[in-house]
Order: sequence, then C-alpha cells, then structure tokens
Amino acid sequence: MVVANAKASSPSLLSNKNSFPCPNGTTIPLSTLSSNSIINLDRGDPEAFGTYWKKMSEECTVVIKGWELRSYLSDMNNICWFMLPELREAIERLHRVVGNAVTQDRHIVVGTGSTQLFNAALFALSPSDTPQPINVLAAAPYYSEYVDQLDVMRSELFQWGGDAALYDKNEPYIEVVTYPNNPDGTIRGPVVNSVAEGKLVHDLAYYWPHYTPITNQADHDIMLFTFSKCTGHAGSRIGWAIVKDIEVAKKMAKFVQMSTLGVSKESQTRVAKIIGVICDGYKNLKSIESELFFEFGKRLLRERWEKLWAVIEQSKVFTAAKYPLAYCNFTNEASETYPAFAWLKCEEGIENAESYLGKLKIRGRGGDRFGADPKYVRLSMIGRDDEFDELLIRLSNATN
Repeated sequence: MVVANAKASSPSLLSNKNSFPCPNGTTIPLSTLSSNSIINLDRGDPEAFGTYWKKMSEECTVVIKGWELRSYLSDMNNICWFMLPELREAIERLHRVVGNAVTQDRHIVVGTGSTQLFNAALFALSPSDTPQPINVLAAAPYYSEYVDQLDVMRSELFQWGGDAALYDKNEPYIEVVTYPNNPDGTIRGPVVNSVAEGKLVHDLAYYWPHYTPITNQADHDIMLFTFSKCTGHAGSRIGWAIVKDIEVAKKMAKFVQMSTLGVSKESQTRVAKIIGVICDGYKNLKSIESELFFEFGKRLLRERWEKLWAVIEQSKVFTAAKYPLAYCNFTNEASETYPAFAWLKCEEGIENAESYLGKLKIRGRGGDRFGADPKYVRLSMIGRDDEFDELLIRLSNATN
C-alpha cells in the first residue's frame, strides 16, 4: 500500500472561484451546498450509484399485485424457507457472472441486510454449553459496527474480544475477516495466532469489481454479502450468506426466523429483478451500447479517488493510501482498488482527525471507533455528488 504524501510546494487547487480542477485537466462546478452546511460522511449510504439506476428505471420496475406475496412461506423444500426461489437463482447467477464466490453445493441464507446475518452467524457458531461467551475478534482497524452490534445484543453466547492480532488467550474464538476491509480497503486474511480452536466469518460486503479486483472465487465456511453495497439499493435491506455446513445454515435461518419471521418478499422480488437486469447486461454484452453497472461504478469511484488523491497530494494536513495493481478476473485487466471509504491520516501536529474535520464541518468517523489511532478518520466515498464536491473544496482549503 502506497501513501500519497503532502507536497508543500504544490500550487493552490482552486484555480478560480467557480470551478474545481480535476486531475485530467478538466474542471467541475463548485458544490451547490452551502459552505455552512455539515457534510455527513460518517455513514456509508451508497447514493453515488443513483444516476445509473435512474437510467435503468423502466428495466428495473417491479409490479406487485395486491393479492401476491401474502404468505410467510416461500419454499418449504429449502433450509431458508422464507427465501423466494427466484432470489436464490438470481444470487447464484450473479456470483457466476462476477466470479467472486463459490455457490455450487452451498447453502444460501437471506437476511434483512448483512447486519442481521452477522448476528445470525455468531449465533450459529457459538457453543451453548460453555460457562462464558465466546470471544468475537477482528483485526484493527476493524469495522466499528461489529463492536456496536455486540454491545447492543449483550448476548450470553458471544462477546467482543478485541483486536484479532493481539489475541493470546487459550480460549475458543470467532474471527471476522473483512475484505476489502472497512475502513482501509485492504485485502486481508485471518491473523489470530492461538492454539485455541477458532471459527471464521468472512464479511465480503465490498468484494465486487467496482471496488476491488476480483482475484479469485472466495470459498470460505461463511461468506456475508449485502445488496446495499453491491448495487447501492440500501433501502431494500437484503443481504445473504453463503454457507458450507448445513447445520450452521439451519441455525442461521432459525435466527432470522425468530428475530423477524423471515425477510420481506417485496424486497426479495425487487432485488431478484435488479440482479437479473445486471446479469442480462453482461449476457447481451455485444448488443448493449450503454455502460454496464460494474463498469459505471468502477469509473465513478476511480474518478472520485483520483480527485481525492489530487487534493491530498497538495495538502499539508492528510495522507491517504494508494493501492497496488492486481489482475481482475472479471474485467480481464490489471486494476487498482477503489474502496467505498477513504481512510485518512492527519500529519504531525493534529492529534484527532475527526475533531479537526469537524471544524471544517465535515463529519467523519474517528480512528478510535475502529480500534486505531485517533489520527485516522474514515470518510464515505459513495455519497451524493454535491457532498463529494464540497468535501474536495473543504479539504483543499485545510491548513495545519
């Protein structure tokens, strides 16, 4: 991972009062947001892909009649009996098209977002006959919501155990492996070095070709995916787990059943339709003139990252990571990683990056929330265009 460092001798990025220069020599209009507004880049609401789906409005339209989808039940021959068969088929097809995960001879469990499935996985993997909860670990910097979710759950089965890299107890554990990692976008594997028996959960929310090169078909015991970050349809609240062990899959489905009595069929229908539109695009590649979804997403993120790196390189305040090239089996070319979040580090003299950005009316999530130094801060790269444009302007004016 390469770091884009500050360059004190670089000229000002603001060439005039009405436009903002891009790395390719073109300019973009200044943000329409008020300079007094607060830009909330703490959350990861994926609104950046909205322009694509507006163009695909008719193709993705779903009509549900009043008498349809009334029953709790969907497929009683499936372990996940509340999952519509067409959604399962769509998920399997999507992974075949992208090549990012093995689904053959695997069990798929649908949930209300991957958040619910994360807790379902912990429930399924936790022993019920031990005197104390099993430790749940993740290597720092780890996704902050893991800690928050376990704090809310206050389960007697599992508890937060801290940084996986520091775990030295001779006690069973569950390690959550996130790749690309949230917040820093790196590709990681298990890190626990312990003689104790451990189990793994792989969170692959961002293992899609617009974020990172698809270097292999992931094939792990439990793999979590979310439609929110795949396409940007966060409001549908659909996630899925690909599970090897049938008994683990049964327990995960049981958790979803007992917590929400299944998953909205309206959402499942919409997701199946949109996945079908994506896959049909790649099937009919030669006859389609418009940009396909993953190409659109990758281009958008690449352009945003190039603009951010340009600002960071001329700033005396922050550094940001650049990522090595890797061959992508989906695009058949070498590519960089363009994460959904920027993981910025303040230079010397600033101890708390979140507080510093707060003075610029930029709301980020501080490094301490991720088990890291407060000199770091996470900012969303997948929000609205006007928010991102305003971010560039404010960062270009930042001084130490």
